Amino acid sequence: MPYPVTIRDVEHLEDLLSEPSAEAIDAIRATAGDIVILGVAGKMGPTLARMARRALDAAGVSARVIGVARFSDPGQQQALEQQGIETIRCDLLDQNSLARLPDAPNVIFMAGRKFGSTGDESYTWAMNTLLPALVCERYRASRIAAFSTGNVYGLTPIGRGGSREHDQPAPVGEYAQSCLGRERMFDYFSRRDSIPVALLRLNYATEMRYGLLADLAAQVLRREPIDLTMGYFNVIWQADANAMALAALAHTSSPPLIVNLAGEEELSVRETCTELARMMGVDVSFTAREAPDALLSNGAIGRTLLGAPRVGAAQLLAWTADWAMRGGASLGKPTHFASRSGQF
Repeated sequence: MPYPVTIRDVEHLEDLLSEPSAEAIDAIRATAGDIVILGVAGKMGPTLARMARRALDAAGVSARVIGVARFSDPGQQQALEQQGIETIRCDLLDQNSLARLPDAPNVIFMAGRKFGSTGDESYTWAMNTLLPALVCERYRASRIAAFSTGNVYGLTPIGRGGSREHDQPAPVGEYAQSCLGRERMFDYFSRRDSIPVALLRLNYATEMRYGLLADLAAQVLRREPIDLTMGYFNVIWQADANAMALAALAHTSSPPLIVNLAGEEELSVRETCTELARMMGVDVSFTAREAPDALLSNGAIGRTLLGAPRVGAAQLLAWTADWAMRGGASLGKPTHFASRSGQF
């Protein structure tokens, strides 16, 4: 589909973020049945749920999309229901509540914790490592596509294409360690109970209101010096990450499929901010120098298996600069991308 030069407003943005890919529609058709999305109230969950609904409709499949979360924001729950998504309010760590959730052949696991982990590590481990074990016990008869993170790899030298799925994990900090624990739980139960699973190592999803590009654009627009220490990154349009997650339902396996969700380009912070500054008509300054390594993932397997990204870095930069200059909405949740200590 042709993409617009500018994204008008939040409604237009969310429509773009929930547009299913051909691969997502094909997967939904092949795995026909209800879809339960655990942790639907996060940054990606609402648009993924809406995409699942649209993919089911496009595939001609009569099935439910059921979003599960604590829903601390009642307005978010109402908005999902207006899009044809059933919602259930649930504390997933409460095993009695988890047991009462409806059965479904398809489960997308999005629950987890990153920010606030430092100083409250035990809750992070409960969400990221204990909860996957509980979910596997509850949904042992389902196929599960579970989000993970490229942070499990640790830092990798620049210029080599990024970490690949067969690389040995080297997580830095308790958040990344607990995410590797998440993967180990899904792997254990997948093998023990023959649960088909896909582990999706995401690095990094972005949209106009949130993400690494939004953070950089805001800093450039405020004329803040840009720290170059974490000098390189991958980025993927959130709609493409959503679509790849849905497509992964058709590729779950036991032992689990492990696949990176990452954009094609290895981007330079210096060059990206210079281009953002040019687009926004401001000056930019930098501090420090680029380290020889960064958090980088190679997404070649994912692009082949789950569909190539539909939006590239140049389009994302243009949209981000335009959105920032017009004072577009922000979720107010910085990514802390530059952290090299693993503390969030």
